[in-house]
Amino acid sequence: MRFTKQMPLRLLADVLSRLSIGLSAGIDLRRAWASEISRVPAAWQPAMERVSWSLAQGSSLSASMQEAGTTFPPLVRAMVAVGDQTGHEAETLGQLAAALRHTVRTSRALVGSLVWPAFQLAAAIAVVGGMILLAGFIRDAKNRPVDVLGIGLSGAKGLTIYLLCLFGIAVAAGFAFKRALASWHNRGIVRHVVDRIPVVGAASRANEAAAWCRAASLASASGLDIGRLVSLASAAAPGIRLDQKRIETHLRSGATLAEALRESRQFPERLLEVVDVGELTGSTAEVLDRLAGECDDEARVGFEAAAQGAGFAVWAIVAGLIVLVIFRIFSFYVAAIQDAASGL
Repeated sequence: MRFTKQMPLRLLADVLSRLSIGLSAGIDLRRAWASEISRVPAAWQPAMERVSWSLAQGSSLSASMQEAGTTFPPLVRAMVAVGDQTGHEAETLGQLAAALRHTVRTSRALVGSLVWPAFQLAAAIAVVGGMILLAGFIRDAKNRPVDVLGIGLSGAKGLTIYLLCLFGIAVAAGFAFKRALASWHNRGIVRHVVDRIPVVGAASRANEAAAWCRAASLASASGLDIGRLVSLASAAAPGIRLDQKRIETHLRSGATLAEALRESRQFPERLLEVVDVGELTGSTAEVLDRLAGECDDEARVGFEAAAQGAGFAVWAIVAGLIVLVIFRIFSFYVAAIQDAASGL
C-alpha cells in the first residue's frame, strides 16, 4: 500500500515530541510508536501502522518512515536518519518537533498577514463584477450600454465572460503553481529565479542553511567523520547539493571544512566563518546549532517581510482599480453633460 498524502506538520510535531519524551524515559521505540497510532486521526493510522510493522521487522525509524511514502516530509526522514546513525534518536526527534512547531507558527503568521490583502482582492473582483452587471442597465443619450470600466463588458453577458476569464486564470495559476513547485524541488529555473529576489531569495537560502546546520550539528556532536557529516546534512537540505567525494578530496589535501565548503559556493559567508571558528575551537556542533536558530529567525523575518510586500502590492492594485472606476464614472458624466449642453 502506498501513502501519498503528507501528515500535517502540527500533528507530526506532536507525535515526534511525545516519541522524544518516551525514548528519553527509556521506552522502547517500537512500543512508543505503537502507542501513537491510536492518538492520531483515523486518516493517518494506516501509515502509522505501516511504520510500526516495519519497526517490528527490525528496520530503523528512518527506513520505516520511508515505507510510508510521502506521509513524512523528506526533511523529517533525513533528520531522523541522522538520529538513527548517530544514536541520538530522542534528541533528534525533540529538535525536529521544535523545528516543525516553529515552521507552523511562521506559516500561520504569513497566512495571517495575507488574509486582509486577499479579502481586499476578493472584494475588488466582486465590485468589478457588480459594476459590469450594473453597466448593462445604464444607457447613454443614444440608448447604448455604457462601458463604465472601459473593458468592453456590460450586463449579464459581460459578467459571464468576466467570470469565465477569472476561472481560466485560476486554472492556469493552479497549473503554473504545480509546475513551479516541481521546479523548486528539482532545483530548476524557479529556484534560481527565487534565489535572485532580494528578500524572498535571502529568506529561502537562510531556511535551507538552517536545515543544513541543524543536521550537521547533530552529526558533528556524534563524532561522525566529515564525509558522512556532509552527506547527512545535504540530505536534510535538498536545496544544497554537495559533491561528497570532492569535499573529501579537498579535506585530504589539507583544507579545512570551511575551505572545502567555500569552494562549493553554496553557503553564505557568515555560515562559513562560523564553521571555521567551530573547527578552531573544537565546538563545531554548538556553533552550528546556534547558527541554525539564527538562520531560522532570519528566514522568518524575510518571509514575513515578503508577505507584507505582497499585501502592499494588492493594496496598490485595489487602489488603482478604485481610481480607474472613479475616473471612468467621472468621464461618463462629463460626456453626458457635454452632450446635453450641445443639444440645447
